[in-house]
Amino acid sequence: MNKGFAYRHGELHAEDVKLSRIAEAIGTPFYCYSSGLIEAQYRRFAEAFAGQNASICFAVKANSNLAVIRLLAGLGAGADVVSEGEARRALKAGVPASRIIFSGVGKSRGEIEFALRQGIHQFNAESEPELEALNAIAMEMGVRAPVALRINPDVDAHTHAKISTGKKENKFGIDIDKAKAVALRAASLKGLRLVGLAVHIGSQLTDVAPFRIAFARVADFARELAEAGIVLERLDLGGGLGIRYRHEMPPKLEDYAEAVKATVGKLGLALSFEPGRFLVAEAGVLVSRVVYVKDGVSRHFIIQDAAMNDLARPSLYDAWHDIVPVTEPALGAEPVSVDVVGPVCETGDTFAVGRPLPPMRAGDLLAIQQAGAYGASMSSTYNTRPLVPEVLVRGEDFAVIRPRQSYESLLALDAFPEWLPEPG
Repeated sequence: MNKGFAYRHGELHAEDVKLSRIAEAIGTPFYCYSSGLIEAQYRRFAEAFAGQNASICFAVKANSNLAVIRLLAGLGAGADVVSEGEARRALKAGVPASRIIFSGVGKSRGEIEFALRQGIHQFNAESEPELEALNAIAMEMGVRAPVALRINPDVDAHTHAKISTGKKENKFGIDIDKAKAVALRAASLKGLRLVGLAVHIGSQLTDVAPFRIAFARVADFARELAEAGIVLERLDLGGGLGIRYRHEMPPKLEDYAEAVKATVGKLGLALSFEPGRFLVAEAGVLVSRVVYVKDGVSRHFIIQDAAMNDLARPSLYDAWHDIVPVTEPALGAEPVSVDVVGPVCETGDTFAVGRPLPPMRAGDLLAIQQAGAYGASMSSTYNTRPLVPEVLVRGEDFAVIRPRQSYESLLALDAFPEWLPEPG
């Protein structure tokens, strides 16, 4: 149980708020985030690089709620975005354009134009065609685009295949063996201002060694460019620090900071980091209600009202999330092996298999933990299930920071063509 969520007097609290109180007020399922935990994680990260010329740009894809972005912006965070929509979210939440980094392999013309008009801090360019497009658009607009080349260092991050981004076979970045020629080309383009290098080798890393290898390769390349007359201003070292979901032993933040200092610390360049999961994952839970308890022929099922469309990670990555009852189990309660599933018409709508949980009954509340990252931001309306609310807690107070989507607003997104008769 993490410190933002704890049992008090037999009930699970988010800070000083009973989760059952929120459930009574807004229904289930819902996401709940702890302000205190998010703030604590940000400060831990910032303190690890105190005294250095370093900035933190929150990876908005991890949790794109405006209130969460605003909370982090108030602490000094910028934003790492991968779409115009995320850029608009960051701006609306109060992140100045001068602290926004635009990453991603497929930036469209419209997205590039929007970002240039805003005056964003940096584009992380991931291919030669993208550089040419950035240059052409910037020239048409009469501006120069600030660009960092995202380098693919061919480093195995030893993480899930679907979130590995730094190997040669991944779609991300410019192959390090070709990068010098690309950098020389970028430096010659009049619509670009080559300001730095970027690297990001994957998400949920639990070992410092891949970081150290990748950063060392980027440092060597920066020195090679300096010898060729290309003077850089900054390095974007990405994110990727893992958390504990089950048995993982994430690296100590101090060891990560030491790896940064040992590899790129003497280059004299400004540094930026793009943590996402590290800042918000453990600060969130998805609260659901048991609908039925079903005894099958060979298995026991807890059927809850949260589904794979609300939290995709278990079905998408076979990801483990701790699941606990909101009412503290009685002392000595004998756990039962159960499968925790949702109501969506897919066998993959499963959150846990053979999980030991105390005996549960219909109406009981469950808290699915470590759900603050890639939870609500990846949710969908599959099976025409409205998006669930998000709640932010601070001390004794809570606020709904995204209301539950109504069926009316969900259905209003569709329209009949003129050549179809009106129903009824």
